[in-house]
Amino acid sequence: MYNSFGRYVLMAVFLLAALVCIFYTQYELAAVAGFLFLFIIWSHFRHSSVLMASKYFKNNDFVKAKLMLAEVPNPERLSRNRRGYYEFMQGNMALKEEDYDKAEYHFQLASRFPVGGKNQKGYVLIHLANLALRKKDKEKAEAYTKLAKELAESTRSKEIIAKVEREISKL
Repeated sequence: MYNSFGRYVLMAVFLLAALVCIFYTQYELAAVAGFLFLFIIWSHFRHSSVLMASKYFKNNDFVKAKLMLAEVPNPERLSRNRRGYYEFMQGNMALKEEDYDKAEYHFQLASRFPVGGKNQKGYVLIHLANLALRKKDKEKAEAYTKLAKELAESTRSKEIIAKVEREISKL
């Protein structure tokens, strides 16, 4: 759970430790340090700063969450679980900025990846249904609410779905 700078510092420490171990002919320790160096590189691309961003996102610190998400070098390389959270948070931040096309794009991507439990996936679909309502696209809104109904577990999500269905019937 480090940001990019923290991971770079760790990489430098492990690389330096490996070089020192090689200098003192401690090849086993150099191999361990090299392995840890490679592990940090792997985690940089597969996990990145998404976990820290989700921590800030849950605490409603959207500025820091956006900075952490901006550190992700290539979202396509993230692991499936991290990619779902990445897209979910990007979609919510786009909603806060009232960029609805960008929000719909990110929520559609988030719907293709595991986001958490069934309830979390239901919220992604609820957001997509709301965005379809904004565009007055009745068919998409109905399809998204139908899928969200199947995944909804909490009473709050069920209440939101009922409200969305009432809005759909007004179209």
